[in-house]
Amino acid sequence: MEKPPKTNKELLAEREQHVPRGPFNVTPLFAARAEGAKVWDVEGKEYIDFAGGIGVVNAGHCPPSVVEAIRDQAGKFLHTCFHVMMYEPYVALAKRLNALAPGAFPKKTMFANSGAEAVENGVKVARAHTKRPAVICFEDAFHGRTLLALSLTSKVDPYKLGFAPFAPEVYRMPYAYCYRCPIGLKYPSCNVACADLVEEAFVNQVQGDAVAALVVEPVLGEGGFVIPPPEYLPKLKAICEKYGILFIADEVQTAFGRTGRLFAVEHWKVAPDILLTAKSLAAGLPLSAITGRAEVMDAPGVGGLGSTFGGNPLACRAALAILDLMERERLPEKGAAIGEVVQRRFREWQERYEIIGDVRGLGAMVAMELVSDREKKTPAKAETKLVVKKCYEKGLLTIGAGTHNNVIRTLMPLVIGEEEVRRGLDILEEAISEVAT
Repeated sequence: MEKPPKTNKELLAEREQHVPRGPFNVTPLFAARAEGAKVWDVEGKEYIDFAGGIGVVNAGHCPPSVVEAIRDQAGKFLHTCFHVMMYEPYVALAKRLNALAPGAFPKKTMFANSGAEAVENGVKVARAHTKRPAVICFEDAFHGRTLLALSLTSKVDPYKLGFAPFAPEVYRMPYAYCYRCPIGLKYPSCNVACADLVEEAFVNQVQGDAVAALVVEPVLGEGGFVIPPPEYLPKLKAICEKYGILFIADEVQTAFGRTGRLFAVEHWKVAPDILLTAKSLAAGLPLSAITGRAEVMDAPGVGGLGSTFGGNPLACRAALAILDLMERERLPEKGAAIGEVVQRRFREWQERYEIIGDVRGLGAMVAMELVSDREKKTPAKAETKLVVKKCYEKGLLTIGAGTHNNVIRTLMPLVIGEEEVRRGLDILEEAISEVAT
């Protein structure tokens, strides 16, 4: 006799017994299947997905063409290790990303497994090329949880709590967080003075000619979907060029149509020396890419870079199919259209609910920052957590963000239908209205 499926509660009890508390969980739910922009739990309840696996399923859950590519590759071989016996999908994907990445110069690409690994390798490459040790990063940034990546990550609790000491030669600058300006100025009269502070740091913190790379998210992800002014990234790039510093764009969360362009840096017309991507690159399979100027990427010697599983054949085949799908379905354009709808609704709510202090977005990367006092901009941490809880109870998966844990962000699959967007937004508004009153 077939055993009945386990409930969310039963599985949660097993999770608590067998899995450490460190890996956090936004909901107490267990997935059974997913398709497009929907997920069903083990009890059969349907959820509209505004979380997207934290930005991983821009092309939707289980797109048929991608599943078929994975199935085809699985029938041939799962692993040889690229370092032992090479395979065409690795090279084909590198060729594809080199052509797509911004910048009219020759490029090369290598693969790893995660965003954090991409960051680690990007900095290694930059140090090898420049023969310099130091790295510039930013407040409110998130770059991963491995040693160097965690050293570049800004937020202490919970990411860095108890894990010191961190990597040396890391220097942190303010980011252009205009809603909470770190230097107390107002845009545009500030002339984006926060960018100028990078060059000022070369007087008091580190020599400019000792800096290998500047690592920046074009839009802060975990930091709360903070979009910098138009002048910010070009200013940073100009400083990098002046001092021979490599500009590394961490597009782990922003790439592949999320902001309305294939890559977010395209909005600022900035071509990074090294571009880091992951998350939606392979539809949920572990894969990250480090794409950069050919001469920069060739700086490490033979054997200086590598990964047993990096660029595994299943993930490379999935990524090639994803890029085909994105082009065929014009997903960046869909991302831009979704963003317009979501931002319009969020701004309507901002006029209605005092709890919404700020609304910001680029393409389908849209967020609202919740505050308990608009004048003081007091972060509404507990209220944000409650909104997320009410949402999943009502059938919507959404997640928070922000250094102060008071931001609701949207990362819905870009294949989501208009009706699903409307229903999801209705649920979100209902949750906000209940918390705000």
